[in-house]
Amino acid sequence: MMRVVVIGFGPVGARFVEAMLPAVRDGRVDLVVLGAERDDVYNRVLIAEHAVGRATRARLDLPGAADAVEAGASVRLGEAGIAIDRHGRVVRTSSGDRVPYDHLVLATGARANIPTLYGIEKARRHRLVRAQHPERLDRGEHALPRGVTTLRDLADAASVAAAVRDRRRIVVLGAGVLGLEVALAAREQGADIVVVHTGGVPMGRNLDDDGGRMLARTARGAGVELLAHSVAESIVTRTDEDGVARFDALVCADGKLVHGDLLLLSVGASPRVELAVAAGLAASTGILVDADLTSWTDPAIHAIGDCAQIAAHDSARADGYVPGAPSGLIGPGWRQADALAARLSGEEKDGTTALQARPAVVTLKAERVDVVAGGDVDPGPWDEDAHAVACGHERQVTQWLDPARGTYVKMVTRAGILEGFIAVGMPRAGAELTLLFERGAELPADRGALLRLDGVDADEALAGDPFAPDATVCWCNGVTVERIAGAVDEGAETVAGVSAKTRAGTGCGGCRDRIAELIARRGALSIPAIPSSSAEALSVPSGL
Repeated sequence: MMRVVVIGFGPVGARFVEAMLPAVRDGRVDLVVLGAERDDVYNRVLIAEHAVGRATRARLDLPGAADAVEAGASVRLGEAGIAIDRHGRVVRTSSGDRVPYDHLVLATGARANIPTLYGIEKARRHRLVRAQHPERLDRGEHALPRGVTTLRDLADAASVAAAVRDRRRIVVLGAGVLGLEVALAAREQGADIVVVHTGGVPMGRNLDDDGGRMLARTARGAGVELLAHSVAESIVTRTDEDGVARFDALVCADGKLVHGDLLLLSVGASPRVELAVAAGLAASTGILVDADLTSWTDPAIHAIGDCAQIAAHDSARADGYVPGAPSGLIGPGWRQADALAARLSGEEKDGTTALQARPAVVTLKAERVDVVAGGDVDPGPWDEDAHAVACGHERQVTQWLDPARGTYVKMVTRAGILEGFIAVGMPRAGAELTLLFERGAELPADRGALLRLDGVDADEALAGDPFAPDATVCWCNGVTVERIAGAVDEGAETVAGVSAKTRAGTGCGGCRDRIAELIARRGALSIPAIPSSSAEALSVPSGL
């Protein structure tokens, strides 16, 4: 019997465990799972929505320990792996136990970054520290001051929820996707919100300057204060009645003080690689693995999810640095989990590997604020590439901007194929561009047809069919229109019902509105019935 040990029981680790359960039930695999948290697995991607009251605690639940234990696996919550003996193939745990393995799967995820600010420097997490107590790796030498939090787990969510409920003033440091989603949702619930960020525009990693400016205008219109070009240097605290210091204000390099009741740190996350590094495994930004998710260093060790950096062995630069990083998205992590489980359990089909991943599309989930972007959005309309022109592969950039309506669209194409796009305030155009980007399809010669999708003549302007059976609805789980229609035919009448049958909507949640629309259209017989003989053939394999 093959012995498999999993370190990490977050969404990706749990997905791998779930995929391995048939082999566990058959007696082919002895599976041990080590989870540092005492809570059962939950969907961290929805933690922000839970914090602001838009997602119930039950909606965060994923198939977890009970199902695994029932199948015969051993799940040890509150027990972390703290050392790996590669020679003896043994994992030492925080309880002092030693667990042998034939294959070790690292699903240690990532931890929220703590910025270098005077006043919280001792709370910073040291990435390569080897600790006997793993919780210190996440909490630093000292805990964060009272009134300062990240947003990575249920305890963090409780801190934010209390501030939102009491309509406190929340200072959000960082204007990435998570920071903006929390800011907009909390403002909608009545909290006073100010976002402090170093760049000129929000979501600077995903949007160009015009798209970021349009998002900033929309956010301000929703009541969110944005302080751009603001470099945070330190915090000011006050003393509570019990003598404990509490956050009072954020101090910026230009001298301004940004007062608030809660400081939410939203400045990205870093892969947990210290356990791998201490064991001598190759790591760069993440734990280095090949296309089969196997460690560069040890064929018996694998990594998946936010801690795994997929790269070819010959990709290292002369200085040893390996470009790239983990995807940081739940969809690719789940596909990696499915692919590795299929390979280890002997169920792999057609040489499927984790690198057969869909291009990343980033969606900002907020009420009445529609933002979606994907691919390379940096090129400008006047940029020239002489070599590309000479080869007949000139890149074209199409932009449309309407500040009065708060709408912006940018399309970057080469030979008519979409290489990157941004849509702000244009939900239908954004959905169509996502579909074209996913398929690598050619844009219509009349780019204006896409702009008319959000107008009164939208039905006549469609360049493609977002309700085609093979159109992807849920990117996180690769669920198509066809599979959702099939679930409705089988009796699923709600989004939750469709999610239970297909997993659609259980990742980032950004597709739930579209699932609801499909259910409504299916009820009106607007989606053609799917012949039972073709349903199996056209469904997207979960292992992709």
